[in-house]
Amino acid sequence: MQETSTKPYFMRAIYEWCTDNGYTPYMAVKVAAGVQVPMEFVRNGEIVLNISFGATSSLKMDNDAVSFKARFGGVSREIHVPVGNVIAVYASENGQGMAFEVSLDDAPEANEPDEQEQRPRSGLGLASVNTGENTESAAETEKEQKKPGKPSLKIIK
Repeated sequence: MQETSTKPYFMRAIYEWCTDNGYTPYMAVKVAAGVQVPMEFVRNGEIVLNISFGATSSLKMDNDAVSFKARFGGVSREIHVPVGNVIAVYASENGQGMAFEVSLDDAPEANEPDEQEQRPRSGLGLASVNTGENTESAAETEKEQKKPGKPSLKIIK
């Protein structure tokens, strides 16, 4: 019997933590085959979705995919994202959350001519998120940021 991935469990936990603390949960997604999102909002092969209770309807986060209905420009759309395509789940207010390695082993890449970056395709990577605490490691990470003030995610292998 194949072991179940921990990724969907971590995704649900971060979502619950965000809502329990009054934060807005966002989900960053790598757009490829099997992903159903409004393509006009995709940038560089990725899209960030607000997955809060107020922004979605019929949200379902299971071990295989995240699906829900949401309005984009006033038009209701069906959204479907395989768990393997989820890049991160985090609170929009402070950037705290978790990032993951994308595993698209079963699906071909989306044909995005301007895409310049490919993410790793295997396993689960956990991330540390810079929360701006006054520690040496946080200060070092802050120096490395390109745009101060915005949340940053760092993949830990």
